[in-house]
Amino acid sequence: MAKTQSEKSLSNRDTAPTIAIYPGTFDPITNGHVDIIKRALRLFDKIVIAIAVNSQKTPLFSIEERIDLIQNCFGPNNHRIEVDTTSGLIVNYAVQKKACAIVRGLRAVSDFDYEFQLALMNRKLERKVETVFLMTGFRWIYISSSIIKDAAKHGGDVGGVVPAHVQAALKLKFNT
Repeated sequence: MAKTQSEKSLSNRDTAPTIAIYPGTFDPITNGHVDIIKRALRLFDKIVIAIAVNSQKTPLFSIEERIDLIQNCFGPNNHRIEVDTTSGLIVNYAVQKKACAIVRGLRAVSDFDYEFQLALMNRKLERKVETVFLMTGFRWIYISSSIIKDAAKHGGDVGGVVPAHVQAALKLKFNT
């Protein structure tokens, strides 16, 4: 009996690994980011953490430092995670990487409006790439890289909201 088109599509998915892009500036990576990545790994075979290069922003950590901080969260031998950089449209990058989805974390309703608009534009630009929203874990809902950097800059203890090696890197940056 011949397979239908949707059955062929499903069987192709079973053999091809599913790849998702998780874009962000990750300046620095937080425990909220790590939580989203670990949960996304339950849905996809591979996650490409795409550090978005934005000339409008002045990050605290260099690209190389951010790559190192991210890789140290997951270990060098984790073949299901790739860390890369991109400066163009994320949806175009997703197509280039043969990704089926873009993963986005949502902390609050205020995030949703912007993320929803972005997802709709990405959908218009490339229908083959889905946007998957993951709600941030409740314990991380209040944190952002900006808030963490501000707290660390003023000597605040950011232990527990960033991995230990990121906390150490922040202390070095701010001489605290």
